Amino acid sequence: MNEPITFQSLQLPEPILLALEEKGYGYPTRVQAEAIGPLMAWKDVIAKAPTGTGKTFAFGIPMIAHVDPASEEVQGLILAPTRELALQIGDELRGLLTHYETVRVAVLYGGQKLEPQFKQLKKKPQIVVATPGRLMDHFKRRSIRLDGVRTVILDEADRMLDMGFFKDVTGIIEKIPNRRNLGLFSATMSQEVMTVSWMYQRDEIEITVKADAESKPDIDQYSVTVPALEKLNAVRWILYLGRFERVIIFCNTKVLCQRLSDELRRVGVNADCIHGNIAQTQREKTMQTFRRGELPVLIATDVASRGIDVDDVDCVINYDVPQENEYYVHRIGRTGRAKRKGVSYTVIGSFPEQAKLDEIAKYCHFTVQPVAITENGFVPVERRQAPPAVRRRR
Repeated sequence: MNEPITFQSLQLPEPILLALEEKGYGYPTRVQAEAIGPLMAWKDVIAKAPTGTGKTFAFGIPMIAHVDPASEEVQGLILAPTRELALQIGDELRGLLTHYETVRVAVLYGGQKLEPQFKQLKKKPQIVVATPGRLMDHFKRRSIRLDGVRTVILDEADRMLDMGFFKDVTGIIEKIPNRRNLGLFSATMSQEVMTVSWMYQRDEIEITVKADAESKPDIDQYSVTVPALEKLNAVRWILYLGRFERVIIFCNTKVLCQRLSDELRRVGVNADCIHGNIAQTQREKTMQTFRRGELPVLIATDVASRGIDVDDVDCVINYDVPQENEYYVHRIGRTGRAKRKGVSYTVIGSFPEQAKLDEIAKYCHFTVQPVAITENGFVPVERRQAPPAVRRRR
C-alpha cells in the first residue's frame, strides 16, 4: 500500500513548509499532490478540479518556490476573472510568504484607482495577481514589465474566457517572451480553455479531480416553493428557523440584490450586499466585515460567487435559480468547505424556475429535497407529478 503524499515529500522549500505547518496543513489535496510536482519541474499543467479543492496552493506553492528573492523582476503572473478572486488569491499567497522577508505580491484589478496600484508596483513585486483588463491597462501605461515572467497561471480559466477576456488573455501570454510554463486551472473545461491549451501549452500534464466523496462538499440541498411575491418571506423564515451564524444569499441581478438587502434590513435583519454597482472600496469593507463574523447575512450576485473565500459559511440561499448550471455549483460551493457540513436552499417562485432547478440537479447529479416551511421547521414534501394530457377526439 502506497504511503500518503505529504508536503514534506514534495521537497518544498523550508519557509513554505513552516507556513503550511503553522496553518495546520499536513497533507495536500489531490489537485495539489498532482500539480505541484509538474509545476516545480517547469511543466505545463491543465487541471480540472471542483471548487474548494485547494487550487490556489496547487499553483501558488510552486510559483513561490521558483521566485528569486534577490531579483526585482515580476517572475510569476496569475490571471483571475474577478476582483474578489484576485484579492482572495493575493491573501492566500501572502499567507504562504510569512517566512519570506523579500518576496512581495501585488494585486491589480479594475474598480480601484491606479495610484495605490502604482505604489504596489514601485515596491518591485515578484508575483502579480491581476484581472486581464487592468493588467493590460498597466502594460500600456508601461507601469509593469513582463520580460522576467517565467510562470503564467490562469485561475478559473473557464469563467475568465467566458466573460470575454479571450483576446486580453492571449494578448498577455504573447507579451511574455521568456515564459517557461503555463498552468490552466478550472472547474470545467470549456472549448475556449482547450483552445488556449492547444495554442500555448506543450506536452502538458492533464489533471482531472472528480467531485468524489473526498473532494465533493458535504451539502444538504433543499428547495422551497412559494408564490413569487412570497420569496422575501420565505427567506426570512429560512433565516429564522435555521439560526445560521453566516449566510450568503445569491441573486441573479444587481437591482434585485440591492432591493433584497434593503428589504431585509428594513425588517431587522443585519444584512449587506456586494455587486457591480457598488464601489470596490465598499465591497472590500463589506467582505472584511463578513469574514470577521460581524455581518451574518451577505447578499451577492454571481460576479462574487467564486471570490468569496470564507470557510465557515453555514448556509447558501439561492433567491433566484441561477441561469447557468455551473453557477449553481459555484454558489453552493461557498458552504460545506474545510470538511464542514453545509446546507443550501433554493427558493422557487415559478414553474420555469422549478424546471431549471430540475435541469441543474440532473446535470450535476445532485439530489435537491423539496421542503415546506412550517412554524415548527422544514417538512419534506413529495413532488407532484403533472397529470397526463387529455387527448380529445376530433
